[in-house]
Amino acid sequence: MKELLSIQQKLNAPKNQYNSFGKYAYRSCEDILMAVKPLLAETDCSLTCNDDIVLVGDRFYVKATYTLTNKEGKTASASAFAREQDKVTGQIEAQITGAASSYARKYALNALFAIDDNKDPDATNTHDKTKPEETPKKASTRAVKPKAEETPGNPIDEALKAIDEAKTRADLEAVYHKYLPIIGKDAQFLNALNTKANALKQDNPK
Repeated sequence: MKELLSIQQKLNAPKNQYNSFGKYAYRSCEDILMAVKPLLAETDCSLTCNDDIVLVGDRFYVKATYTLTNKEGKTASASAFAREQDKVTGQIEAQITGAASSYARKYALNALFAIDDNKDPDATNTHDKTKPEETPKKASTRAVKPKAEETPGNPIDEALKAIDEAKTRADLEAVYHKYLPIIGKDAQFLNALNTKANALKQDNPK
């Protein structure tokens, strides 16, 4: 599909957002859509999105699918999944689902338009931790993944529990530094951190 190739080559979606807690720049789903709209007009294409709620095991995921359609009716699409978080302090259920939808949509757009966000977790790692290997086959050229005994059980669930139990900003920063090299920029992890940080700020305005 030549229109998709043209959009992929011309699309420039800078990271206009900034996470003050993690101290890194990132792009949102809205940033990508704003950048791609002029190219849709240029190529005479339309872009549509569809969200589905999918049950995988005992967990619900939001499946976002973006479809690019040219004037001849030819299409190209990509999907991405994001899991709803069990609990986010200060958010109602609709907001939790909305956050998962936004995250899934962003990565569906990344897949469709060949946008690479993989540098984000590395940019926040300043503690000389080794980067987890992506596949066992590349173990000889990549750093060794942290040993399982360092974080027994499910790292996400443990990190969320630690965030919920944090009493001070110092506690929260300790959780961030401990789990970031293992979890990376997981949506649930970062959302929970920001929500807790705001709650602590309200409790201790000074």
